[in-house]
Amino acid sequence: MMGDRERQRERDRGREREEKEKEKEKEKEKEKEKEKEKEKEKEKEKEKEKEKEKEKEKEKEKEKEKEKEKEKEKEKEKEKEKEKEKEKEKEKEKNRESEVPN
Repeated sequence: MMGDRERQRERDRGREREEKEKEKEKEKEKEKEKEKEKEKEKEKEKEKEKEKEKEKEKEKEKEKEKEKEKEKEKEKEKEKEKEKEKEKEKEKEKNRESEVPN
């Protein structure tokens, strides 16, 4: 009888040990999953950062284009001014010619 109880206790202890091991394994798996999730989140964050950088670059390009346009406008204005000056000179010349007696 005593031997049977001892064997039963041993079996029970063995079963408990196995269950504890299984639980530890499950916990390890859960931790691995959590780590994977964290990695995924980090990757998502990196992607977001890349997107932000792309947007910033686009904005810079737009600004450059605006600046180019402004420069073009300035050049056009200068050209207009030159044309006006030419016209004034022509007028002056005409006036001079009409003042000179024949």
